Amino acid sequence: MKKTEMMKKNYEFRNVLSKGKYYSGKCIEIFIKNSKKEDINFLGIAVSVKVAKAVKRNHIKRLIRENYKNYEDSIQSGYQMVILWKKKVEMKQATFQNIKKDMQYIFDKAKLIKE
Repeated sequence: MKKTEMMKKNYEFRNVLSKGKYYSGKCIEIFIKNSKKEDINFLGIAVSVKVAKAVKRNHIKRLIRENYKNYEDSIQSGYQMVILWKKKVEMKQATFQNIKKDMQYIFDKAKLIKE
């Protein structure tokens, strides 16, 4: 069963970005904040306009979303997350494996993975 909902409103993103805890990998950054709802997670993905044109930005978002789906069952629930693509990272770095390594590193560091 899907236990993650997407964040779409600007105020939701701003709330997590201002009050959430910051974790950084080589190509992605994640802000994590406790949620009021303890049974589901909220996920927001943002890629800056300065990174690339729309097609490539959407490609990055799809890669991030697919990687998150792989971890969805093993992540604890009750969190709001915003995943950002770093502006300084080149498009060549946008591979499934690089994003997977970053997510694994960040989720381990944030102690979000169930045991």
